[in-house]
Amino acid sequence: MSSTVITGIGELTTNDDALGTIADAAVVIDGDRVAWVGHAGSAPDADDRVDVEGRAVLPGWVDSHTHLVFAGDRTAEFAARMSGQPYQAGGIAVTVNATRQATDAELADNLRRHVEEAAAQGTTCVETKTGYGLTVEDELRAAKIAAAVADEVTFLGAHLVPPGADAADYVDLVCGDMLDAVADHVGWCDVFCEEGAFDADQSRRVLTAARRRGLGLRVHGNQLGPGPGVTLAVEVGAASVDHCTHLEPSDVDALAASDTVATLLPACDLSTRQPLPDARALLDAGAAVALASNCNPGSSYTSSMAFCVTTAVLQMRMSVAEAVRAATWGGARALRRETGDGAVGVLRPGARADLQVLEAPSTTWLAYRPGVPLARAVWREGDRVR
Repeated sequence: MSSTVITGIGELTTNDDALGTIADAAVVIDGDRVAWVGHAGSAPDADDRVDVEGRAVLPGWVDSHTHLVFAGDRTAEFAARMSGQPYQAGGIAVTVNATRQATDAELADNLRRHVEEAAAQGTTCVETKTGYGLTVEDELRAAKIAAAVADEVTFLGAHLVPPGADAADYVDLVCGDMLDAVADHVGWCDVFCEEGAFDADQSRRVLTAARRRGLGLRVHGNQLGPGPGVTLAVEVGAASVDHCTHLEPSDVDALAASDTVATLLPACDLSTRQPLPDARALLDAGAAVALASNCNPGSSYTSSMAFCVTTAVLQMRMSVAEAVRAATWGGARALRRETGDGAVGVLRPGARADLQVLEAPSTTWLAYRPGVPLARAVWREGDRVR
C-alpha cells in the first residue's frame, strides 16, 4: 500500500472534538485509512505528496438517505407539482412499475451512475434503499443490486401498499416472506409511516419483525404532516427518523432526549413545495441532526449534498459549521458509522480515508457561492475518484 500526504490545507474540518478545525494543515492517507492529521509543518513523509495550495479540506459527504435502485422518471409528476398539484405518497407506484420492468443490468447501471455522480460532488459514503419492487422477488433483487454498490443498504418493503393489495395482507408479507428473503443482504429496515402509506401500528409491526432479524431501524416520518413517525422512531430506538418536516414541540423534545438522529431532507421539501424543517429548534434543543439528499426520481431528484448544505444555511438558519457537520458526521451518526476503526464523516487517524478538497479557502464558500460546484478533488477509501 502507498501513502499520500495532502498538505497546504488552508482550513481542515475534522469533525473530531480533540482535533477541531486546523489551519495550515496536512492529512496523511495510508491505504484506505487516515494515518495522521495535524499541522503541515509536522507532517511525516509519505510516498506521494499533494499540495492543495490553501484550499479547504473536509470529510466526504455522508448521504444517509437515498432511493437509487429504480428505473424510469417522473418528470410529468414534477411538472404538475410545479403547476400547483400537491405531492402525494401514491406517486411511488409509477416508479414501482418501471422498476419491475427493468432488467437487473439496467438497475445496476443506473445505481452505479448515480453513485459516481454523487462521488464527483464529494459524496463518499452512500446509503440506499429497496422499496420500488414491493414483491418478494423484486425486493430481493433490489437488495442484491444495492449491496454490490452502496455502503449501506436498507430494506423498504413498507414503502407503499401496492395498488389492489390488501394492507393487512401486505404487511404480513413484508414481515414474513419478504423480510426473510432480503435479510441477509441488508443492514437496515425502514418504513414509510405516513398517511397514505403505513399507520403507526403497521409500522411498528414491520420494525419489530426487522429487529428480531437483527436489522437496524429507520423511519420515514412527519413528512406530509404531523404524525406518529417521530414518536415511533424514538420508541423503537431507531437510528434515525427522516424528513421531520412537520414537528410538534413534543417531537423535538423526544428527539433531543434520544439517540435517534433527525435526518432532514431539504431538497425534497423544496421539490414537493413543503415547508422546510425547523432545524434551529432541533439544534437548540440538543437533537442530533443529519442532512441527506433523498435522491429519488419522484420527490428529490438530486445527488448534490452541497445543495442541501447551501439550503440549510440560507433558508433553515443553520450555520455553515452546523450544516457541514450534519452532512458529514450527522449522516455517519445516522448510519452508526461515526466511531471506531474505519469511521466515516470524520478525519482522524484510523478513519476511512474519505475526504474532499474544495475550490475555496473555507467551507463558508459552500453557502457564499451557492450553486457553484466546489469539489475540486475527492478521495474515497484512499483512492482518488476526482
